[in-house]
Amino acid sequence: RISLSSPLSRAMIGKAARGLDRVSAALNTIALWGAVLAVLVMVYAAGWQVIARYLLSDPPIWTEEMARRAMVWAGMLGASAAFRAGADPVLFPAMAAVRGAAGGALAAIRALGVLIFVVPVLWYCLFGPNMSLSRGFLGRSLGRSAEMLDIPMIWFTAAVPVAFALILVHLAARLALQMTGQLPAPARTAP
Repeated sequence: RISLSSPLSRAMIGKAARGLDRVSAALNTIALWGAVLAVLVMVYAAGWQVIARYLLSDPPIWTEEMARRAMVWAGMLGASAAFRAGADPVLFPAMAAVRGAAGGALAAIRALGVLIFVVPVLWYCLFGPNMSLSRGFLGRSLGRSAEMLDIPMIWFTAAVPVAFALILVHLAARLALQMTGQLPAPARTAP
């Protein structure tokens, strides 16, 4: 049996925290590329709408909806990346610099606040009344098609649970680094 206070177990826990942070970083890179791609799709769709409307006098019906759906993906993936980067809005930014036991307590309070928001969103994305998957947010989207695009709505609505699941991974990685004393000090910003 290995004690949690032994150097070997602390090293293993620290290594697990760094591994979780690497997973979070890799998922964040994928999310950032997805957000960039979604912005490009949005710009292309809106640009084609302008060209087709004013130069060709024949605007396609799908461009506005495609731009809206791409904007949702860009926003949700961008929000998860902002959370990972610590660029999300906070009430007390100076608290991020607190380390030690007080920093751990503040990190736990922040994590609790994030969980209070994220867990119900993910729950209702999956489950509807009577724990029915078919009546959850994703289940209801599965049977509907987009108005102008012949694509199931789940391809668009899946942005919400994907982004919130990424936020949970980023939160777990940040907490693991914080609790093992490996969280880098926040970058100082000018007032």
